[in-house]
Amino acid sequence: MAKEQVDLSSLIPYLPEGSYESVVEYIHRYKVQLTITRQRQSVLGDYRHAHGALGHRISVNGNLNKFSFLVTLLHELAHLFTYEKFGNRVASHGREWKNEFGMILAEFIRKKIVPPGLEAVLIKTLKNPAASSCGDENLLRELKKYDSKQNGQLFVEQLEHNTLFRIKDGRIFRKGEKVRKRYKCEELSTGKWYLFSGVYEVWPVSGL
Repeated sequence: MAKEQVDLSSLIPYLPEGSYESVVEYIHRYKVQLTITRQRQSVLGDYRHAHGALGHRISVNGNLNKFSFLVTLLHELAHLFTYEKFGNRVASHGREWKNEFGMILAEFIRKKIVPPGLEAVLIKTLKNPAASSCGDENLLRELKKYDSKQNGQLFVEQLEHNTLFRIKDGRIFRKGEKVRKRYKCEELSTGKWYLFSGVYEVWPVSGL
């Protein structure tokens, strides 16, 4: 995956107004090599700890909106802080990481740099952060509001019952009933049933 190491002044367009100075202070303090990547399907960001001659390395997807970019970067910085204190002796997203992520989130919430709706969701996130933004459905819903380009995508939960939709690999499904927190959907080509999160992004299909 192609990566571009960031000239820190070029980081400004990726961040919400009022957050740049604090972010750069952390990057300088911990000598972080920050890179911005193209879109990755499986992760929004990544952290690799200092090793030998290599310092701390963080990468963040460059296609994220400013608020998603900031939350992802803080998520990865929390991994750095956890490693500095505990090394590899604790779980990646255990209580130690949750504590570090909660503290740095609280610091940026106090700066009043995010909209009120997102601030309210982040305050709830402080209590028990998920392992990723995608794992916190309320946070994901709120962050997606600030995407500049939707490209016709909708969440599964926004579709009417029996609506056909396409996923990224081209397969087409029919939305079925909700089973607890997920939706049971039938793949048209095979007749197999799959469970989808309500905030899984899809493209509605018509004319079939």
